[in-house]
Amino acid sequence: MKTAAISRTLCALLAWIAFATEAQATEEPPLLAAEVAAGRLPPMAERLPDNPRSDLPARAGWTSGRYGGEIKMLDRGGRDARAMVVFGYARLMTWQSGADGSTSLVPDILERVEVEDGRRFTLHLRAGHRWSDGTPFTTEDFRFWWEDIANEPALSPAGPPAELVAGGEPPAVEILDATRIRFTWPVPNARFLPALAATSPLFIYRPAHYLKAFHPRYADRAALDAQAEAEGQRDWAGLFLRRDEPFRFDNPERPSLQPWINRSAPPTERFVGERNPYFHRVDGEGRQLPYLDRIVLERTQAKLIPAQVAAGEAGLQAIGLSLRDFTLLKEAEAGGKIRVTLWPIARGSQLALYPNLNAQAPELRDLLRQAKFRRALSLAIDREEINRVVFGGLAQPGANSLLPQSPLYRPAYRRAWAQHDPDKANRLLDGLGLAERDRAGFRRLADGERLTLVVEAGDSDPAEVDLLQLVAEDWREIGVEALIRSTGRQAFRQRVRSGQTPMSIFYGLANGIATPDMSPAELAPTSDRQNNWPLWGRHHQSGGRAGEAPDLPEVLRLVELYETWSEAADPAERRAAWQEMLTIHADQVFTIGLAGGALQPVVADIRLRNVPERAVYLYEPGAYFGITRPDTFWLDDQ
Repeated sequence: MKTAAISRTLCALLAWIAFATEAQATEEPPLLAAEVAAGRLPPMAERLPDNPRSDLPARAGWTSGRYGGEIKMLDRGGRDARAMVVFGYARLMTWQSGADGSTSLVPDILERVEVEDGRRFTLHLRAGHRWSDGTPFTTEDFRFWWEDIANEPALSPAGPPAELVAGGEPPAVEILDATRIRFTWPVPNARFLPALAATSPLFIYRPAHYLKAFHPRYADRAALDAQAEAEGQRDWAGLFLRRDEPFRFDNPERPSLQPWINRSAPPTERFVGERNPYFHRVDGEGRQLPYLDRIVLERTQAKLIPAQVAAGEAGLQAIGLSLRDFTLLKEAEAGGKIRVTLWPIARGSQLALYPNLNAQAPELRDLLRQAKFRRALSLAIDREEINRVVFGGLAQPGANSLLPQSPLYRPAYRRAWAQHDPDKANRLLDGLGLAERDRAGFRRLADGERLTLVVEAGDSDPAEVDLLQLVAEDWREIGVEALIRSTGRQAFRQRVRSGQTPMSIFYGLANGIATPDMSPAELAPTSDRQNNWPLWGRHHQSGGRAGEAPDLPEVLRLVELYETWSEAADPAERRAAWQEMLTIHADQVFTIGLAGGALQPVVADIRLRNVPERAVYLYEPGAYFGITRPDTFWLDDQ
């Protein structure tokens, strides 16, 4: 009798647990409940892929959350909504932080990847995955991109992206079925998977069902050109590209796979991202992520961000804040509305100087291309003073190279030509034929003109002008005049690319904690966005169709090593390529680092949960907050 009662009680308990688990797994976000009840949206079980991504952050203090609410972030640019794509960080592959601090590549939008010999990649999509408008996400979206965009001259005049060229060849692309696609190269392609996980990723798929309406293979060409003219675009291609732009993220009509969908069209001072009802991730109870209903990006002036954040006007903020704001923010924290933490920034140098080896002025360009001149400029800088004055003594003075957290780190890389030695700097400059000085003590060039370097800043960091003033004082001691010019980011980029700017200041090595499996593209001329050799970078970027081919032996070797890394299946070979590239940079001083390992204030609403107390702050890899899984951040009103 007693055994039977216990049995009935146990059965009832198990039934209740099963019911509660099922109810929790099908719990609808309140924002979507009305749409589901009205039949305009399928229930959660039908919106999720058959096998949603279910792994969760492995860090202390992380907890399951609840649905609802929104947070606001302040944007000092605001021309588009790309910060949502960075923040949401949904990619075919993503970088993931392990409990031991390691970083590894894992499938995200993809269910899994099969790699053979480092050159054959079979991508498996999640069956049942859908775009934000409910349309199935299949390999047709990849085929459309490959055939109708990447290999359409009107849309991709340079051909497929450089990351898809290995051994001088594009891949063979096979559509195996609705959820499997294969890319095969004649040689290994180490760039492929990291490019899919990048902060600004290689988007090798598009919402074909939406964009076909703007492509002449699927719509009337004359009608498209007429529509383009009416909208101020040059032709159908301009119309198509304006509707696409997956990273700008400012077309609210375009379906997405990100956790939040942009609902605002420019021009606007406020972009609103609303939860994607078909997002592919779930929490431990099977509830669809994200927890937060909305993300708001509000445009403001950069100089106003610290005060606005201190006043509690942002739910989560790091952009626009620097260590100089820390006292203000900590005082505001006492009001009980915000929480302030400091995250280590993992750039090789928080800010670095970039001699433009493609500068227009011939005499300056020839000088900047000489390693002895770059070394002298570096030796003249008192990095300990910069660390003390600008970074509160909390950074790591040194060259622009990897940080100790990287398995590729060597102390010699950060020490190279980074000691304060103005006497040696003077000897190097004298040896270059620059011994003659004017009455003010500045050196003269061969034509008798004063040796003057205009150093341009692009409003990237609040401390850059203060830092440049210290550098200018140091260079004055060795007879080099530095004039500081600060412009907006867009004008800054244009002047550097055109060679009008002989020297600039910008963020240092983006990834200071690199592993051998991460791309060393920053160390070779691979992009026209590289301030030290934009024309050489454009040459590589365009496959030799634009820019200029590099002619310095050390730079040519960097290009060779980058190609070696790109086509290496052996991890040891990739490591060796990295190490030699770092050695060349340390010796040649192609960029002049100042101090790395600075600290970034991160401010969050006191109610916002699952924001790490401490994490690496880094654009690449990891998309700043993205790697910490913002889709699992939630608001605790209690």
